[in-house]
Amino acid sequence: MTALTLDIKDGIATITLNRPEVYNAFNDPLSYELQDALKKVERDAAVRVVVLTGAGKAFSSGQDLKASMEAGKRNLSESLHKRYNPIIRAIRNMPKPVICKLNGVAAGAGCSLALACDVIIASETASMIEIFINIALVLDSGSSYFLPRTVGYHRAFELATKATKVSAEEALKMGLVNKVVPATALDEAVAEEAKYYANAPTKAIALMKKMLTKGMTESLDEVLEYEAYCQEIAGNSTDNTEGVTAFLEKRQPVFTGK
Repeated sequence: MTALTLDIKDGIATITLNRPEVYNAFNDPLSYELQDALKKVERDAAVRVVVLTGAGKAFSSGQDLKASMEAGKRNLSESLHKRYNPIIRAIRNMPKPVICKLNGVAAGAGCSLALACDVIIASETASMIEIFINIALVLDSGSSYFLPRTVGYHRAFELATKATKVSAEEALKMGLVNKVVPATALDEAVAEEAKYYANAPTKAIALMKKMLTKGMTESLDEVLEYEAYCQEIAGNSTDNTEGVTAFLEKRQPVFTGK
């Protein structure tokens, strides 16, 4: 891989977008390498949690416009279907939690990438901006799905149509991120979060991830049925047996993710 790095240790897979010289902007290699990395960590049974971050000062500035111009006129719909949408689907369908380590600016598709994650821990120096309108484009890579569900229609409309830059603290108040920490404490805060999920009941979390996504779009009756379906699966897991046994024995459970 030339545009990102992948490190797997103690059940934690860390994917780092690695084009710091262009603020981790997406060109074709980065798009396809990220797809491949996500597929690899999904298949790896030893991986219990995924951390997604950027090298250098930025998380990701979105599409590399210079690379796009050099490639010539392209079909933007086709580009989304081949390059970006598979990434967003891979994160949302990942049967493991995905933590965004928001180390710097997340702009455009980079903002969409962050919003697709399950947990976002931001450096106090980070920011988010839906920058599409500045080049007369529209939201893509899932932002029109995640943004209004997170902040509501009216705030989402403003953020999208004015390309309003949101600081980490503002993002926290809006509910766009889970936690904001000093830049010097970001590594430790994310490591602590990742360690928690690396030792959590992975199968139950994977089911809840699907349930919460469905809960945003389906009716109450459909959600109730799906809850019953998922609970049956969770109730037959090894981790459920361990959790109940540990509770009765008054000790901490040791979950294996199975």
